[in-house]
Amino acid sequence: MNQSSSVTAETTKKRAGLMDEVRGFCIICMVFYHIMFDLRYSFGIDIPIMFEPWFKYVVQTFAGMFIFISGISSRYSRNNAKRGIQCFFIGMIVTFVFAFFAPNSPVLFGILHLLGVSMMIYAIGEKIILKIPAKIAIPLCVVLFIATYGVMWGYLGIVKDFSIALPQFLYDARLLFPFGFINSGFSSMDYFPLFPWIFVFLAGVYVGGYAVENKLPAFFYNTHCKPLAFVGRYTLWIYVLHQPIAMGIFFLIFGKI
Repeated sequence: MNQSSSVTAETTKKRAGLMDEVRGFCIICMVFYHIMFDLRYSFGIDIPIMFEPWFKYVVQTFAGMFIFISGISSRYSRNNAKRGIQCFFIGMIVTFVFAFFAPNSPVLFGILHLLGVSMMIYAIGEKIILKIPAKIAIPLCVVLFIATYGVMWGYLGIVKDFSIALPQFLYDARLLFPFGFINSGFSSMDYFPLFPWIFVFLAGVYVGGYAVENKLPAFFYNTHCKPLAFVGRYTLWIYVLHQPIAMGIFFLIFGKI
């Protein structure tokens, strides 16, 4: 049975407790990483393990989980266009704040920008997107994520030795960084381009169809840890506020930026 864009009148959407908990855990991990980042690049205090080459995959895993759950959440929303505009607007506020207070640590198309644009794309193309059955779409999203994972490094594929090189003019254009086409001069403290991350979001959208129709296992809807679930319901505010609060505390402790 194909997933529909809305739930039937006979079906009542259940609050997904596990989704709140995972989202809460992911935002706590993200806050911790950003604090370590601030300590290193703004105050010269280094915690080596946080910046080992392999650790970026840990960061991407938690960020990917957050993006995936945001896709699921989109199936619960009545107005994804509005949510997308709000999320992108807040992302732009973050961009301008960092441009003013930390010009050496810009935020260009970070996770809020990605989520905002993804929500708007889904809102505009919902009818077309949901015409693809979830059983086909979810594996397709996985394939497309793998295929576009190396875009920011100049190729299609996940391993450079088995990849297809992309045209250089895409990277020389400079304005295509939201899609992952960046050059050597590009710098962003928080960067999640549409390729490959929109496919993680869309995979969440299709899984969300099962969620709103109450077709997932019962543990998905139960709440197992109330504090994590509580945090998970306020992730946007936590994401927006944690950096200025952390930087203010560090400024009081260390006296300079």
